[in-house]
Amino acid sequence: MARRRKSTRASRGPEDLAGRDPARDVGFPGAFPFTRGIQPTMYRGRLWTMRQYAGFGTAAESNQRYRYLLSQGVSGLSVAFDLPTQMGYDSDHALAEGEVGRVGVAIDSIDDMEELFAGIPLGEVSTSMTINATAIILLALYVAVARRHGADWRALSGTIQNDILKEYVARGTYIFPPRPSLRIVTDIFAWCERELPNWNTISISGYHIREAGSTAVQEVAFTFANAIAYVQAAIDAGLDVDRFGQRLSFFFNAHNDFLEEVAKYRAARRLWARVMRERFGATNPRAQQLRFHTQTAGSTLTAQQPDNNIVRVALQAMAAVLGGTQSLHCNGRDEALALPTEESARIALRTQQIIAAESGVTNTVDPLGGAWAIEDLTNRIAEEARALIDKIDAAGGTLRAIEQGLIQREIQEAAYEAQQRIDRAEDVVVGVNRYEARDPASIPASIEVLRIDPDLEARQTARVRHVRASRDDASWRAALDAVTAAARGADNLVPPIVRAVEARATLGEISDTLRAVFGEYREADA
Repeated sequence: MARRRKSTRASRGPEDLAGRDPARDVGFPGAFPFTRGIQPTMYRGRLWTMRQYAGFGTAAESNQRYRYLLSQGVSGLSVAFDLPTQMGYDSDHALAEGEVGRVGVAIDSIDDMEELFAGIPLGEVSTSMTINATAIILLALYVAVARRHGADWRALSGTIQNDILKEYVARGTYIFPPRPSLRIVTDIFAWCERELPNWNTISISGYHIREAGSTAVQEVAFTFANAIAYVQAAIDAGLDVDRFGQRLSFFFNAHNDFLEEVAKYRAARRLWARVMRERFGATNPRAQQLRFHTQTAGSTLTAQQPDNNIVRVALQAMAAVLGGTQSLHCNGRDEALALPTEESARIALRTQQIIAAESGVTNTVDPLGGAWAIEDLTNRIAEEARALIDKIDAAGGTLRAIEQGLIQREIQEAAYEAQQRIDRAEDVVVGVNRYEARDPASIPASIEVLRIDPDLEARQTARVRHVRASRDDASWRAALDAVTAAARGADNLVPPIVRAVEARATLGEISDTLRAVFGEYREADA
């Protein structure tokens, strides 16, 4: 499909909206198709949840950062896990070497999870966990820790990302083939519907699709193509779309093109409402609503002149707010260099708080609604995304499109074109291909960065080995056998995995148990 260039985009006025039906396409806030927001009063009634994505090193270190963020006004936690945890390996596995605690916190067992949330009232704090292939295990660990703390697990609120399909096209932290992975997703849907009524069972992510290089239109279209596959799989498993549809959430990127990003969120709300009503027959308004978290674009951050990133993040965050997000994370200025320091995390949080308290934009519902440029962009993004979804349907649906490499190729081509425009300086990146600074203050090494303790891997390895040596082997083996039986059969996987983590089975052991039944996915198999 043609890719729109920012330099050629123009909106002249009412003629751009000729033939449109404002009542049908724009409507009122809180009413179908929710273009103007999912609540009638939006931020006048309730602000978005202010999250800070955090996690590094050991559970104890990350717990200190969470307590600090909560003391600074964060209203929800967002957990980053290290790569071994994401890929289903314990910290002492050979493939985990050099990666333990580097890009997130290392979680091997219930002991780690308990330390991660020590002193944090899980029944009162909303927790988002960015985890996919091992999402079912991390959810089980969270529930088990809540039970240890005496919290009513039915009162728990939060989200697991649990969006495995985008891993095959954008990130690569998959374990199992797509079809058993979808079975795990729907098992989580079904169990949470019964046991965790306040929990969002999936956060269908366009963020990583955009970070991989997609356009705004592709971000919306490919995210919804994945969402359509999840909804259909849940319906095929016998679940009620009007019930589980209320617990779906989404995760979008806030990129640099300010007006395009505002319009993207409005278009996405409209398009999803129509997909749920027209394609799946959802009649419950809450099942038609697009609720989403937003994170500012990590791929736009620069190592050169890193303080410029504060401005980039502020503009991206403002676009998310004007677009009507329900939850927001702002990146730290130093994230092109390392994980954010405490100071950078505080500046990122203050960015949200200044927008909320000082900018005045929260006093008006959909402040940019009705602007010719915004409404024209909203229409165009919705229509182009719909056309791309139709293309995926024609290819046989999302799973077939992934297996054929269709979605991957579209993203790769868009990423290549974007990098070519930067290399030719057609798209300006301040401090990189224009306005480069020569003074010493622009040198990245001159700012303090977070450094991970080089001894943490040895400590974490010793910790997981102690868990294995100190548990009751009979209970542990029986619990893993029950996971195997459920995986081979049709029983829901969540209950036996909860029992396994309570028996102190490690994340790697549970993952290996599922690997033995489901196998592992290899791109070469596609």
